[in-house]
Amino acid sequence: MTLTPLFQLLRPHQWLKNLMLFFPPFLGGTLLTQGVALKGAIPFVVFSLASSAGYLINDLMDREADLNHPRKSARPLASGKVSVNTAKTLAAMLTVAAVVIGISVSKNFLVLVLAYLAVSVAYSCCLKNIPVVDLFCIATGFLFRLMAGGEVFSIRVSEWLFLSVLLLALFLSAGKRLSEKQMLCDAADGHRKVLAHYPAGFLDGVLFMTGSAVLVTYTMYTLSHRTLLYTVPLCCFGLLRYILRVKTGLSGDPTESLLRDPWLLVVGAGWSVMVGWGIYGS
Repeated sequence: MTLTPLFQLLRPHQWLKNLMLFFPPFLGGTLLTQGVALKGAIPFVVFSLASSAGYLINDLMDREADLNHPRKSARPLASGKVSVNTAKTLAAMLTVAAVVIGISVSKNFLVLVLAYLAVSVAYSCCLKNIPVVDLFCIATGFLFRLMAGGEVFSIRVSEWLFLSVLLLALFLSAGKRLSEKQMLCDAADGHRKVLAHYPAGFLDGVLFMTGSAVLVTYTMYTLSHRTLLYTVPLCCFGLLRYILRVKTGLSGDPTESLLRDPWLLVVGAGWSVMVGWGIYGS
């Protein structure tokens, strides 16, 4: 067996989500301070290990259901390229490594990592089959990263930022579920049981409600950071573009959407530049 399937199991493209750790210092105006980037390197590695372990556990639980998905059926476990025992061993090694390295950061950071792992395991085992609960489980993963970033860099996460990240995560989670339901149609229930519990129009409603709410909370956040106010229209465009992407049958996976949709990629890069200029250029 080559190393390629094992590397694919780690889903390295999903490590992009772990950049949420750097949001507190980036928005707090301290990211360019000497030693800050280096200080965040180990926590980033820890959450990358923990998130890969979570994905591995999820793949182990979903390997039969993934056979009903046009793309996920090609995953290393579902396709048989990697054995179950190998995947279990790798998941255990990643978990132990994340915990051992996480101890060196701080006790509070380790608690957040353990909480993230606990939710990931609970999600994979049973919570992903409970409607609405599954959406909040995904959202908490983003919140753990955000709060861990605040802990690592000793920066208080404001209430408006906390709410913005929570609502944005729920927005993206609803979009991902809706895209799966639309893409798989009658086969959706066989791939993900929870989709059978979402009546027609419910996920659309969650998508529109959370999209509107995150625009409000983010706007309130920018009012306390006046230089960021002009990023609101860009965020509004990004939310609408994502909704359009989902409603036209394209993938709602957040990372895939950002990397493959040129408009969303431009929005992400533009937001980073505008926020960077507003905070560090003034």
